[in-house]
Amino acid sequence: MGDDMGYSDIGCFGGEVLTPNLDGLASNGIRYAHFYNSARCCPTRASLLTGLYPQQAGVGHMMNDRGTPAFHGDLSRQAVTIAEVLKGAGYATYMSGKWHVTPYLEDRVRDHPRHNWPTNRGFDRFFGTIKGAGSLYDPSSLAYQDSFIAPTQDFYYTDAISDFAVRCIEEHDDSKPFFLYVSHVAAHWPLQAPPEDIAKYSGKYAGGWDDLRQSRLEKLSELGIIPGGTPLAPRDQRIPNWEDDSVNRKWHARNMEVYAAMIDRMDQGIGALTNTLDNHGLSDNTLIFFLQDNGACAEELDWISRSAGPADVPLGEEEWQTRMVPLFTRTGEPIHVMDTTVAAGPANTYHAYGKYWAHASNTPFGMYKHWVHEGGIATPLIAHWPAGIDLPGSLCKAPSHLIDIMATCVDVSNADYPEHHAGSSIHPMEGVSLRSTFGGAALPERTIFWEHEGNRAVRSGDWKLVSPADFNSFIWDRTDTLDLSLWELYNLTADRSEQHNMAAKDPTRVYEMAQAWQKWANRTGIVPRPYFD
Repeated sequence: MGDDMGYSDIGCFGGEVLTPNLDGLASNGIRYAHFYNSARCCPTRASLLTGLYPQQAGVGHMMNDRGTPAFHGDLSRQAVTIAEVLKGAGYATYMSGKWHVTPYLEDRVRDHPRHNWPTNRGFDRFFGTIKGAGSLYDPSSLAYQDSFIAPTQDFYYTDAISDFAVRCIEEHDDSKPFFLYVSHVAAHWPLQAPPEDIAKYSGKYAGGWDDLRQSRLEKLSELGIIPGGTPLAPRDQRIPNWEDDSVNRKWHARNMEVYAAMIDRMDQGIGALTNTLDNHGLSDNTLIFFLQDNGACAEELDWISRSAGPADVPLGEEEWQTRMVPLFTRTGEPIHVMDTTVAAGPANTYHAYGKYWAHASNTPFGMYKHWVHEGGIATPLIAHWPAGIDLPGSLCKAPSHLIDIMATCVDVSNADYPEHHAGSSIHPMEGVSLRSTFGGAALPERTIFWEHEGNRAVRSGDWKLVSPADFNSFIWDRTDTLDLSLWELYNLTADRSEQHNMAAKDPTRVYEMAQAWQKWANRTGIVPRPYFD
């Protein structure tokens, strides 16, 4: 899984970033053009791990308890993880990378609650971070098994995630099958990457964001992922023309160069992992999925406030944890946050590429992470399984969702999904297995739903109904489903970039789909929705 990446970043989905290993998986596997996540990092991870909608898994928003089971902010015990299910079928289970489905308490480093850490949710081995973001050179909440650890010298988190994943395969007991969850932080801010990778992209983005969007649109069309003639969503009105005198072009271009380098480095690690599978004779019968947790991220870190405190003071070599954005690096260098006089990349910088490049990363869609328009929830999905996929290089356009990954894993492993686990009753799986698509068959018709921060959507066949929350007015609790003026209706086969709102022309469809959303929201505990400040 990649983090905070746009729909068209990787090469096999229209991007110019060098991703030969992902492209290779796609050319010998299947690409899914209408696969969806849950618009945000932790809700997506909760849904992926459990095969449930995020609210059913207890993570309807972020890692804070808002007083209802759907918004508890901690992975529910009425959900089981893929690791817990497959472990029951005799699988070894490994995880490397970002967890982010249980709270991380900065003031309790020595006595941190671990009830929902990976090793207590079905994983035999775990290396990674508990929280959602931090420096790639010195990440906060870094842990091995159930203990916090300090990074090694010359540490870079993307490499460390890949290296541990490789170790898990190399040290695996071949008498058992295995499940490995590799959860990268690339390309989540801060923009940090090794100099040699950044150098590959020097000057690559000198043409600006509009040129990039156009070139990606053309490639998406050539690849057949987006129908020919699909228009770009209009440029975000807050984004200036690249040639505007107020644009700090050199600084912005560098940000995108570093962002690309982060993805490049992740792809190199994926190559090391697939090479390890080859070397151990495991490639043919290993099913690999690649996907991303949400659309590109428009956050510009203007919300960050920093002050010195206990988290900036060493607590001992095995317990030292930084804040998400500390004042200083471990070696005492001041950290520059969104400082336009300092180039992104090294450990003492903390930049994001913001809405400017996020809009380009999401080509051809509008909106971003947080929202449930296509730019927030559409992700590339690659499936690779030489022994199980009959149509390598094919493109699947059936609507599908994170909830389908659990169902697929249960299907191909012959595992039993439980009704009860560890003393708790378990919600039934929500998804369907994607295995039929490996042979070119269609998926059954169904309806898929979303809610995040008051943004709502429902997709049924070609049709998508979507309602954005009004962040400007702080009207997030949009539960008046039958106020049809709140909804937009799109036919995604004819209008994938959501440019032609058909709601006024088809009020009956709007009403029926809005009613379906309300029924789903009641069933999953979204309504009544707690107050969000």
